[in-house]
Amino acid sequence: MSSGCGLDRPFFMPQIPILMPQLGESIAEAIVVAIRVAAGDSVKADQEIIEVETDKAVMTVTIPSDGVIAAITAKNGVSYAVGTTLGMLDVGGAAEADSSAAPKPTDEEAGVHFRVEDDALPGTQDAASQPTVTPTVDGLPVPAKATGASYLSPRLKARMVELGLNKSDLAGVAGSGAGGRVTVEDFEGFVRQLEENKMTPASPMRIAVADSMRRSWSRPLATVGSPVVLDAVLAHRKTAQQKPGPALYAMRALAIAVAENTAVAGRLVGSQIVHPKAVDLGFAVEVPDGVLVPIIREVDKKPLGELVSVYNRLVEQARERRLPPEALGTGIATVTNFGSFGIVWATPIPLPEQNLVLGLGRGRKQPAWDDAIGGFIPVTEAQLTLSFDHRVLDGGAAGRLLGRIAELLQAPEKL
Repeated sequence: MSSGCGLDRPFFMPQIPILMPQLGESIAEAIVVAIRVAAGDSVKADQEIIEVETDKAVMTVTIPSDGVIAAITAKNGVSYAVGTTLGMLDVGGAAEADSSAAPKPTDEEAGVHFRVEDDALPGTQDAASQPTVTPTVDGLPVPAKATGASYLSPRLKARMVELGLNKSDLAGVAGSGAGGRVTVEDFEGFVRQLEENKMTPASPMRIAVADSMRRSWSRPLATVGSPVVLDAVLAHRKTAQQKPGPALYAMRALAIAVAENTAVAGRLVGSQIVHPKAVDLGFAVEVPDGVLVPIIREVDKKPLGELVSVYNRLVEQARERRLPPEALGTGIATVTNFGSFGIVWATPIPLPEQNLVLGLGRGRKQPAWDDAIGGFIPVTEAQLTLSFDHRVLDGGAAGRLLGRIAELLQAPEKL
């Protein structure tokens, strides 16, 4: 019998916080773009309740247990750090079972490159008091928002932080100080000039790409190139049951070449060359206002025919901004087919956590000498480029790697 005082349900129902999850090893925050539930809704374990947007994809926050939504504190359009409380869940007896779960792995065991610092009480965080993100491993890729503030006065640094700017934003500012130094007055004049122009907000994707390229350019990068004849690839593609794109042939050739000598895809950290554990490769996909790089794992161990459906599916998912978790993260190199835009030659920039990016230019008919007939014949030729971290590779090593890739492309039936 009900007492009429609301005691027909337990007087105390345990609550657990709904937290912003770790959505990838290098993702520290995400923007809430859709909330699918409201206070009072009954939910099931693993139910998707909130959509969030990272710099890589649109993903979802799920419920850890059956229960009833007690509150949703997250707001659309607000960015929240990993570990921020997005709401509260009434779980009844489920809380006791959850408390016996396995202990949380350490940052190092989980492969996380940053730590979330949070002194707030559960359920009290808001957009103004989020957890903060601190790198845990020096020299490894972390979600860097730092300003490139060397050679700038403390006062100017503080003003730039206030406006969310970094040193690269001042590349076009002429300094009037000693030795061409940019003064606070120069900076304020620059800001006033900006306000006279039409401005539109940059998307999270564009900001992420800009930040990534800024960090990449902090290294000495170089590019080598060589023509490659694609006739064998094009002939093989015509006879294949599934039709691999040229970039997929190049990806498979790169994977085999790297597997033969993993040092070429290593990263210099301190005085050590860190070899990759696996040949996980990314490929560039153009999306509105930026580029996504889905990852295919262990490409060296998968034959070309097995990769076609995986590649095509990831292209579609990238364009929809809904990449699966296994396609996120950091590969050891990227392949980009800039020839699809009609570009013959380019110098693509490796991602900050990578040493290599292989580029394929537009195929064109060219005359080539044939010793067998003693004359020129038409061939389809494209420019193959390899951009690399010059601290890890020199021109000779990069050229040999590029030559090996071109050699593998002449026998596509073995890829």
